[in-house]
Order: sequence, then C-alpha cells, then structure tokens
Amino acid sequence: MVSQMEFDIVIVGAGPAGSTVARKVAAAGFSVLIVDKRQELGSPIQCSGAVSRHALLENGVEPDTEFIHEPIYGFKIMNGLGGEKEIDYRKLKPNVYGTQEGANPLGYVVDRRRFDRYLLTQAERAGAKAWLKAEAIGYEQAGDDVIISIKHYNKIERVKTEIIIGADGLRSQVGKWAGIKTHIKLKELASCLQFVVDGVETNGLLELITGSQTAPGGYGWVFPKGNGYAEIGLGIIAPYTNVNAQVHLDRFIKNSFLSHRFKNARLLEVQGGGVPLASPLKKQFARNIILVGDAARHVNPITGGGIHTALSGGTVAAEFLIKHLPSGDDNSEKNLAEYQDNWLEAFGNQMWKLYDVKKKIFKEKDITIQDKKLFETMGNYFSPNSDYKKI
Repeated sequence: MVSQMEFDIVIVGAGPAGSTVARKVAAAGFSVLIVDKRQELGSPIQCSGAVSRHALLENGVEPDTEFIHEPIYGFKIMNGLGGEKEIDYRKLKPNVYGTQEGANPLGYVVDRRRFDRYLLTQAERAGAKAWLKAEAIGYEQAGDDVIISIKHYNKIERVKTEIIIGADGLRSQVGKWAGIKTHIKLKELASCLQFVVDGVETNGLLELITGSQTAPGGYGWVFPKGNGYAEIGLGIIAPYTNVNAQVHLDRFIKNSFLSHRFKNARLLEVQGGGVPLASPLKKQFARNIILVGDAARHVNPITGGGIHTALSGGTVAAEFLIKHLPSGDDNSEKNLAEYQDNWLEAFGNQMWKLYDVKKKIFKEKDITIQDKKLFETMGNYFSPNSDYKKI
C-alpha cells in the first residue's frame, strides 16, 4: 500500500545534528519530518559522549539530568613517557568552574541513548513529526521539489518535500544519492573500542593518553561515567599497527603506566565503532539536499569528537533553511551553496585548519617526533587560549 504526504523538509537521521535541525526549523513554523532506521536512538554507542557546556547552551540545549552521566571540569593529557599536562578549570577559574554555588562544570559526559532521545523529544515538542524504524530508500525529482520513498515498518510512504537533510552518519545514503564523494581513506578512519567499568577512580577530568605505544594513529582515554563508573578506551588507525583495537586496549589496561589504576576494574559494557579523523567533505550540498553532522564529516579530525560539531552544524543548517524556505528561491545547487559558506564561516574554516595540523603530525616519519607533536598539540588544543574552542 502506498500513500503520499508533504513536508517542508525531511530529515534522514535522528542523531544530534538531525534533531537540532528539526527542533529549530519546526519551532520557526515549518513542517518537518525526521526519520531514522533505528528503533533505539543512540545505539549502538560508538563514542565516549563528552560535550562542553557551552556547546549545549549555544545550540539551545539546556543541561539536564535526563541525559548527563557526569560533570567535567578539565583535562589531563599524558604520553606514558613522563609527559603530563593538567588543565583543571576548577583551579584556573575557580569563580566560574566548580561545584560551589554560582559555578558550573566545563562540560559533561552524556548518555548517548538518553541524550539522542532527549533531543528528538525536544524536536517533537517543537512540532516536528518523527518516525523510527523508518528507512529512506530513494528519491525522485518532482519539479523543484523531490519525493522521497520511506519504508516505515512494512509500508512504503512517499513524501513530497523541498529539501532532504542527510544526517544519516558516516556512510550517508543521502550523500550517495546526491553523487557527493563520501569515500574515506582507511588511514583516516579510527577503530575505537571502550570498556565501561566499575572500580576505577576518576577526578572530574577527561584523561587523554597519546603515544604510539598506547594507540598508534590515535589516543587512549579514561573518562568519568558517573555512579563510580569509568570509560577506558582508545582509537587506532589500521595502517599504523598490525593488531586490532582490542589487543591495544588489553595491553593498555594490563601493562601500561596506568595499569595499577585498573587492577580492580570490573567490566560492565563493551562499546565501539569507526570514527572519522578526516577532513570535512569539500562539498556538503546538492540540488534539494544538504548534509550535516557525521554525514558531512563534521567531526574533529584530532579528537574524533562529533557531538559539539553536530549540534553546531545543525544550528547553521536550520538558520539557513529558516531564511531560505520562504524566500521564493528554488532549491538548486547554486542556491543551497550558501549553507556551506555559512558553515565554513561559523567553524568549518577552523576545522580545516585543524585537519592540516593533524596531517602534518602524521606525515612525520620519525615516530618519536610524531608522538611528541601529538602530545603538544593535544595539550595546546585543550588550553584556555586554544584557537579551536568551537570544535
């Protein structure tokens, strides 16, 4: 059975980027349909869930106990060779950051399942319509508009819309429809694995461990998880090692300079997946199509962090659409190019600069020098005077 309906925009993917677009555009009075092929948002968990407080607030998301695991107050960067840099904002700016009255955390570790569900709920409350277990399977041109076919449970729905937002992740199907080159090189895709454990003490800091002896091509981490739990994980790049992430993580837990802290760890959950440490897509739009979030590779190329950039990219896309939809302009590639221009100005140019920094680090043939440069870059990245606060 086939039926047809109309929305101003259809968003494919209900992660942080897609839900941000949906919430803001729906709140402005436009009709929005957001679809996701998963039946449980935020699953499978592929990231550590760290996000800054200002990233939430500047994108209209109030920090809420509904999705927060643990407050974060700073960073500790280590290299396993005696190099250590602590950036604790409770000490640097005690009147601004801390647990005392009037102070706030620097950021949070969030529960991705509850966080994504919360964001979608806010979009629905703003007026967006949401379908889960709904797979976008194709589209066709209909004048200046398009008709997208969506398999919702066992029924094919045909939905007419002005613009499709591809927020469907790294292997974006929407991007492929548009003929956008989404291929990512193996040397720019991190294989990430983390254990959620009990019995490991943390102190409100995100601990990052650089060095090829820990995580070739990437870094390791120990993050607070809340309720006495912690996340111990790492990301590696396959061409830099001949063993998988689990081997490296086992070595890190059992034999590294931090192994004494992990001796009483009790495994509760295993999480993992692929994270791009690549450049943003050079082209993030086509006729009737805009890509946001992981689909456009809005991911920090040094840290692999994607929540902040997904929220911010969603805001840029929403603000563009709110201006574009009532303008009377058609949905040609030429008229949608402004979206990417706006994104570059907001934070994309900084992301490209950071990607160039990352490339220079890993072009270094001497591993000792490479490790030193990565440690220094990570330490500077999280400093109060960092040039990259927006990403």
